[in-house]
Amino acid sequence: MKKAFRIKANKEFQHVFKKGKSFANRQLVIYYLQKQDQHHFRIGLSVGKKIGNAVTRNRIKRYLRQAFHELEEKVNTDYDIVIIARQPTKEMDFHQIKKSLVHLLAKERLLKK
Repeated sequence: MKKAFRIKANKEFQHVFKKGKSFANRQLVIYYLQKQDQHHFRIGLSVGKKIGNAVTRNRIKRYLRQAFHELEEKVNTDYDIVIIARQPTKEMDFHQIKKSLVHLLAKERLLKK
């Protein structure tokens, strides 16, 4: 995932939280906001300190970035997406996290047909 396609600034995170819609399952929470003039989706990742130490949090973020990389052609391009990891993700492997992410994206129709 290229750095240009990531949401980094707190201001951008807050904008998605306030103006966007949200949906959740037991493992992940997704916030998304449609932006018409965008040529590629952007993602922001949030993994809180309650989930684990830095190694665990970085592993979860790495898994989420890789899942988005594999789904790159399927995700609608005109969205800002923020993913918040919940407690159960610390025991999950890559395939389980990807499955949970696909479930959320499909439910909210963020995947192309």
